[in-house]
Amino acid sequence: MIKKEMIAMLLAGGQGSRLGVLTAKVAKPAVAFGGKYRIIDFPLSNCINSGIDTVGVLTQYQPLRLNTHIGIGIPWDLDRNIGGVTILPPYEKSANSEWYTGTANAIYQNLNYMETFNPDYVLILSGDHIYKMDYEVMLDYHKEHNADITIAAMPVPIEEASRFGVVVTDSEGRITEFEEKPPKPKSNLASMGIYIFSWPVLKEALVKLSEQPSCDFGKHIIPYCHEKGSRIFAYEYTGYWKDVGTLSSYWEANMELIDIIPEFNLYEEFWKIYTNSDIIPPQYISDNSVIEKSIIGEGSEIYGEIHSSVIGSGVTVGKGTVIKDSIIMKDVHIGENCVIDKSIIAEGVEIKDSVTLGIGGEVPNKTKPNIYSGGLVTIGENSVIPEGVQVGKNTAISGVTVKEDYPEGVLESGETLIKAGERA
Repeated sequence: MIKKEMIAMLLAGGQGSRLGVLTAKVAKPAVAFGGKYRIIDFPLSNCINSGIDTVGVLTQYQPLRLNTHIGIGIPWDLDRNIGGVTILPPYEKSANSEWYTGTANAIYQNLNYMETFNPDYVLILSGDHIYKMDYEVMLDYHKEHNADITIAAMPVPIEEASRFGVVVTDSEGRITEFEEKPPKPKSNLASMGIYIFSWPVLKEALVKLSEQPSCDFGKHIIPYCHEKGSRIFAYEYTGYWKDVGTLSSYWEANMELIDIIPEFNLYEEFWKIYTNSDIIPPQYISDNSVIEKSIIGEGSEIYGEIHSSVIGSGVTVGKGTVIKDSIIMKDVHIGENCVIDKSIIAEGVEIKDSVTLGIGGEVPNKTKPNIYSGGLVTIGENSVIPEGVQVGKNTAISGVTVKEDYPEGVLESGETLIKAGERA
């Protein structure tokens, strides 16, 4: 029988609805980040850098691009005969077939996969955070404390703590209380959604709570184990960690990459971030273009000005166009004499000549003010923006739009333009 000390289960099935039109056609972990990466590259790279060579990736929502990106795991050296990376979508079983209904339910439905490796420990990860972490150090901590469960936790400002699962620990680091999104948090130590379980403890809890609808780690499994008297410890992490679950945090995390000395360095030799890169020619920058404090992807052709922006691969920027404080994903075509300010433009978008994005004042978005905020313009995949139109702030556009969609040539701040057949 195969024996692995620790295997990782990476939850990558989330829709990421708070990213609005960016995730209408793609799962959140497959969204582009930093010009050439996808969000899921970070936990996968952490695994291989931490010596974990067996990773189950649980997919559900819009999995096609994620599956294609991961393939058989070659970029992460996870193409192994024993172990390696395995995509685990929901599947039909003999008695009934069901979707994954919660984080723990998804893991429960893959008990057979985990049992194949007879692990001592199981590492549970989420596919939508940007960070570098050595899981081996966390495992050493787990063993030292003879823990049943170790939860990675990090200090957050107390005013933000109610957004997280909060842990209260004693002097040893043992967790005495666990509160999921408490209105009045008793501590500022937030769970990062990264868990190491001793395998027998995880298996018993999953089987015991298998009837629980929408079974979840934070809401059900951890409290159940805590009540049973399991030894649960907090492993305090102090490095860079970003939940890129909202458009504003996604935009900020990308913008931080272009600081002169970025807080998060993508290019450290000893902790590489691996990705599945297409083989494409180098970028072309014309004599008249201006580029300042930006990341420019391979295969891009730049004829205009780019300031403080992250540009993906295969992007074309026409003459006279000025881009500022924006994220442009791969294969976007931008025409001539455009002004693009504080925008997030998804893959395959076409913007015709003389378009202005990001005009006017900040007005809350009328339909989804909690999603389209921060003064951003967000454009969904493969959309088309016609020539000469102007678009305000806190707006969202998805689909092939035409001039008639813009009253007097303008989409006012706070408006949303989703064409029929597109998903918001």
